[in-house]
Amino acid sequence: MSAVTGIPWYRLAAIDQYERTITIANPKKRERSAPVVSIVVEPPQWAGMLNPDMSDNNPKSIRLFNGIGRDGSGDNRAERNNDFDLLYSVATFIGSYGVQEEDFANGLWNYYQNSRAVQRIRQFAKIYERFDQLNLKDRAFPLPIQSIYSYRSTFGMGRHYGGYRIHEGTDIFARHGVPVRSTCYGVVEIKGWNRYGGWRIGIRDTDNLYHYYAHLSGFQKDLKEGDIVSPGQVIGWVGSSGYGKPGTQGKFPPHLHFGIYRDRGLIEYAFDPYPSLKQWESTDHRKLRKNKKSS
Repeated sequence: MSAVTGIPWYRLAAIDQYERTITIANPKKRERSAPVVSIVVEPPQWAGMLNPDMSDNNPKSIRLFNGIGRDGSGDNRAERNNDFDLLYSVATFIGSYGVQEEDFANGLWNYYQNSRAVQRIRQFAKIYERFDQLNLKDRAFPLPIQSIYSYRSTFGMGRHYGGYRIHEGTDIFARHGVPVRSTCYGVVEIKGWNRYGGWRIGIRDTDNLYHYYAHLSGFQKDLKEGDIVSPGQVIGWVGSSGYGKPGTQGKFPPHLHFGIYRDRGLIEYAFDPYPSLKQWESTDHRKLRKNKKSS
């Protein structure tokens, strides 16, 4: 499909992956159209808003009514439940704006009319291009498991600084200066000061999950927004920053606040990261034991 449309594979993969994550986040509102491709195109968009036949699969009449449906499989039909037709149709629409990076962004905007969707897909494409593969599911515990730390499930507990709010993550207590690591393959979406989280970093992975690391004592040198990171890569160090103006330290014991947020398309919501942390911790312990045996 990349060869046919002129759109690099990693951009097509990013579109499909974004659609997959939105369906996962909104399972009751979205139903996949095709067996493999995760892109969802509603009938009015596919066949054309003024088309009297919303199940129309004739490419000529669909085009007459300004629908996006196209024949990508060569059978002279444009079917929403055909993977080739579905991917080709969306790629053709987006690719009609040009093949350069900014053209791609323009095509995404005109298709989704959602700046968040444009940002996410461009982020995913950047990650896929860097690693040249789709299998980027490895994860890492945010602290080295050889270090001394402790944590328990603290999601949903009350917080009072800045007004009453719930705790949207898990606190991992450790000594000041313990390295903080990326838990995933992802892109640095935000880095800097937040009055609640202090020095914090936000990383977006290809599952459209936002990994949030707060109360750091500092950042890894040269790490900047837009950088691509890998599981286990050091991004900063445990501290006690936050709850005040930039540079405020020491209002609580040093720890890492770690949170995960899922994007629903227009909003994000936090969910308990504790089960994921336990799983990643266990996996890292197994890797450590395996490395010790092999050495």
